Amino acid sequence: MAKQLDPESVIPLYHQLKEILKERIESGEWNPGDQIPSENELRKRYQVSRNTVIKALDDLVREGLLHRKQGRGTFVSLPKIEHSLTGFYSFSKVLKAHGLQPKDVILALEKTCAKPSIAKHLQLKEPFDVWALQRLRCAREEPIILETSFIPREWVPKIEQKTLERCSLYDYLEREHGIFITRAKEIFEPVLIRDYESQYLRVPTGYPALLLDRIAYDGKDRPIEFCRSIIRGDRCRFYTELL
Repeated sequence: MAKQLDPESVIPLYHQLKEILKERIESGEWNPGDQIPSENELRKRYQVSRNTVIKALDDLVREGLLHRKQGRGTFVSLPKIEHSLTGFYSFSKVLKAHGLQPKDVILALEKTCAKPSIAKHLQLKEPFDVWALQRLRCAREEPIILETSFIPREWVPKIEQKTLERCSLYDYLEREHGIFITRAKEIFEPVLIRDYESQYLRVPTGYPALLLDRIAYDGKDRPIEFCRSIIRGDRCRFYTELL
């Protein structure tokens, strides 16, 4: 028998409904790709208003448990891509470990003069000559991360886009320049996706995301890359283990 809502509870009805639907997803009753009952069916089943149903579903969409398809309905999302922060990692390798095929779409690659704040991260002295590499990181065809990397031309005088399109940036640095990335410093903060970012990541403006700043170092402890990433909050989750 389906759980019912308690109109006498201090917990808002939309939150009660959200938790019931969430339990049906997490228990495996509804699997990734399944279409859930329509808003009208949920309204009748739980004897609530349409606004209550919409609010509960909106929360689950924002959390990445559900997604909507225009004109078709609401569906259970794929599990989030999660990885540990306890060691150095490559996004491409994380995707492969989850059985997903990584795909990078190069949006721009140009020589430029870095802003002083970026030059400071890379410990550059004037002139601040860098490569600016903007990529869309995808799992299969699904965009997950919009990122821009700044790489000192002092250490990497040449980058061939055609070669880079066939492998990860770190593999390219190893193979073409003998540079091995051995560690990185990362800073995370929650943000909302802006208009131009939403166009690439295919989610609405205002969607939850993570802003990640990464400084990657080689074996000689030189900063080789400063990378700023916008990561879809509905598709990625990071964790750490405390001992």
